[in-house]
Amino acid sequence: MIVRVLCGALHGVDAFRVELEVDFSRTGMPAFTMVGLAEGAVRESRDRVFAALKSCGFSLPPARITVNLAPADRKKGGSAFDLPLAVGLLCAAGILPSNCAEDRVLCGELSLTGELRPVHGVLPVAVMAARLGCRGLLVPAANAAEAAVVEGLPVYGLDTLGRAAAFLAEAEDLAPAVPPEAPDGGTLLAFARDFADVKGQEQAKRAVEIAAAGGHNLLFLGPPGSGKTMLAQRMATVLPPLSFGEALEVTTIYSVAGLLPPGLGLIAERPFRSPHHTISEYGLIGGGAYPKPGEISLAHRGVLFLDEILEFRKQTLEVLRQPLEDGVVHIARATQSLRYPAEVMLVAAMNPCPCGFLGDGKKACTCRPDEVRRYRARLSGPLLDRIDLHVEVPAVAYEDLRAERPGKSSTEMRRAVAAARAVQAGRYAGMPFRCNAELSGKALDLHCKLDRPAHDFLGRAVEGLRLSARAYTRILRIARTIADLEGAAYLAVPHLAEAVNHRVLDRETC
Repeated sequence: MIVRVLCGALHGVDAFRVELEVDFSRTGMPAFTMVGLAEGAVRESRDRVFAALKSCGFSLPPARITVNLAPADRKKGGSAFDLPLAVGLLCAAGILPSNCAEDRVLCGELSLTGELRPVHGVLPVAVMAARLGCRGLLVPAANAAEAAVVEGLPVYGLDTLGRAAAFLAEAEDLAPAVPPEAPDGGTLLAFARDFADVKGQEQAKRAVEIAAAGGHNLLFLGPPGSGKTMLAQRMATVLPPLSFGEALEVTTIYSVAGLLPPGLGLIAERPFRSPHHTISEYGLIGGGAYPKPGEISLAHRGVLFLDEILEFRKQTLEVLRQPLEDGVVHIARATQSLRYPAEVMLVAAMNPCPCGFLGDGKKACTCRPDEVRRYRARLSGPLLDRIDLHVEVPAVAYEDLRAERPGKSSTEMRRAVAAARAVQAGRYAGMPFRCNAELSGKALDLHCKLDRPAHDFLGRAVEGLRLSARAYTRILRIARTIADLEGAAYLAVPHLAEAVNHRVLDRETC
């Protein structure tokens, strides 16, 4: 007798349909065979499943069992096939009705005692099940909140194989999991860190506001202790709240990576990732023997902070070029090609020289000019061109440290950012852009028109600073954001002047 059970397998951050077929034959010598490009954890499921069935009081008669995972030409990995395999065996042996799992998707790992353990990637499997029009999804109880965010799909959280069998045999009734509340895009969240804590650094805070309003990449340049890390750690407090669609994207990535806390349904805050400078290329963009999203994908719709960026290996930094430009990571291997989303705000911090005190009025620099050039050359020109704003963060004056009047708070900055983003949302409605940092081609010419004085000013800046075409485009995008913050419909010389002023490394290299 052949029984089919629906389940799903991961491919990048998406899931594809898998039919687990079980042939239970009483003729011939007892044996167990699994085919269909099953990887190690899937092949090992046999021992877990048989032990779990025994612990739950189920006894299978001797038989020649063949299990096929279709489509047979695509790899399947992970431990989520334990539950569908156990149910398939019970149906094939006649212990459960053969059609009890029809139009239902099953997903879950089994312990030797029959308990259902949480697995990675349940959310994309739930999306797949809803797309197929299935009438339910059975998952471990710890994954129920995660899967329940998908609308129109009943999700049943189970704690043991015995309860799953009872539910499928209609001997026990279960209520579907309650979907978690969607993020409220109009609510300003309370954060432990606030820009009001930052003393002085008003120019840097202005740059943060511009970067957040337009989705621009940002580089802080300054001596040790000037507050570069402090500023970067508060970036997420001024970004607009995640929409439901964005929260779903972020949660899917964390689900696939196995970083979603058990019981959490939806990630409501923008990610902030700060990898150590010893990270490898695979850790930064993803991949590996068993491919998983890298730090740039884990920061999707949020902030990727590279502290002491010049301490990262140059080869590691160079892999960021294409993802920063395209907003997606493509990983090609001999057997498969994967795609991970990577729309991030890159925020980086660096010292001006190896000793860190070049240009500092309090401490003399001990570096030779050739040492400074070699040090800064670790950040290549093409990668630097992809960073929109380069901002100096000087040492904080004593008067600013002692000032009792608080600076601009995250709440104030976030309101200004939200207003600018709302302007951009209306302007780019129906277009493949969300914010000014994504503008290109004809859309850039259309929304960044310049009058004659603005043309003349920008022409002198491009020639005088020997700017690249990409740097010219970045300046226009930054100026468009500055105009949006001020409520101006057209770009003027002051907007362009401030945009050029926020690219300090262009001035220093001329």
